[in-house]
Amino acid sequence: MPGPQGGGYDPYAADRPGSTRAFPTGGDPYGQEPPHQGYYDQGQYAGYPQEGYGSEGYDQGGYPPGDGHDQGGYGSQQQPYGQDNVTVYRAGGQSAPHVAGPRPHWRELLLGIFRAPTATFDRTRDHQVWLPALTVSMLYGALAVLGIGLTHDDIVNSTFTVALTGIVAAAIGFAVAGAIFGGVTYALARQLGGDGPWKSTVGLAALIGWLTDAPRLLLDLVLPSGSAVVQVAGWATWALCAFLLTSMVRRVHDLPWGKAAAASALQLLALLVLIKLPTLG
Repeated sequence: MPGPQGGGYDPYAADRPGSTRAFPTGGDPYGQEPPHQGYYDQGQYAGYPQEGYGSEGYDQGGYPPGDGHDQGGYGSQQQPYGQDNVTVYRAGGQSAPHVAGPRPHWRELLLGIFRAPTATFDRTRDHQVWLPALTVSMLYGALAVLGIGLTHDDIVNSTFTVALTGIVAAAIGFAVAGAIFGGVTYALARQLGGDGPWKSTVGLAALIGWLTDAPRLLLDLVLPSGSAVVQVAGWATWALCAFLLTSMVRRVHDLPWGKAAAASALQLLALLVLIKLPTLG
């Protein structure tokens, strides 16, 4: 098209009818951003390049982006199935996942340790059992001071005050001993990779240690310590204690049988040397 008179450059020639003007895509010549810049701009959504969208901000199927009809666009890329799931890792991974539940009552707890130990340990894993453990420990201590031959005669032949003092001292002593034994078992289980809480480990360890020895202790009250019945009962209850204690550590701390037995070994040895052998002899 001919320029203005004088042959000079006409900056408005492109605005005349029939002419075209090239505009920059990033904004107007004066640095002002278009009204919809960064939202729908030649196939870009929110400043990110969009594949499959036309220049009008719609996908190839004629639907606006993000309404569920995207065909190869930004909203059509979905996560593969299962990637949003969370896998829970537990320490040993050798036992089945425990079934959490409400804390069992006294009767369920004391009987469940022998009738259904696995289910009982699973239910008690996240709960404390201080009161049952303390009660059983003190009752066991009161009976033990009467069952051990060296202290039985002293308690029976002494005055009421001395006997009561001895029984109370024994009850407190065995309660403290049960807590120490359970604490050692807990520490060893954690050292071997266990992930169980201490409140349930210590309480259950004390309950298992004293409850399993109760039948032998009751027989020792009425029969001589050296009798065959008391001897058999003593070793049988110690074996039962080993099985239940190892099973408890395995379920509460999610450890394989070998590590659970290793964590329980020190408490079992202490029960054998300090409690079983003196009374069985």
